[in-house]
Amino acid sequence: METLSIRLKIGDREYPMKVKTEDEAKIRQAGKLINDKIKRYREEFGLDDRQDLLAMVAFDCMVESMDVNAVNNEDTDLINSKITQINQYLGSLL
Repeated sequence: METLSIRLKIGDREYPMKVKTEDEAKIRQAGKLINDKIKRYREEFGLDDRQDLLAMVAFDCMVESMDVNAVNNEDTDLINSKITQINQYLGSLL
């Protein structure tokens, strides 16, 4: 497992970090998405305060994460239900 030292610019600051080589692209993409959201909030709401912008981005990311988790939970429930049905059907055949 090889690590790589990178500098990631988020907002107006650079953050040095060590990442796994295989994770570099994903981490840089995450940084880009954060910067895109910062830009969007700056343009939509006329915010210039860095802390306000980062708080809005954090809030937005949390809402998105909660939505994804809800969908995953629904999918898991549906899959478990189908597996139970299949097991019951197979049990009735035996």
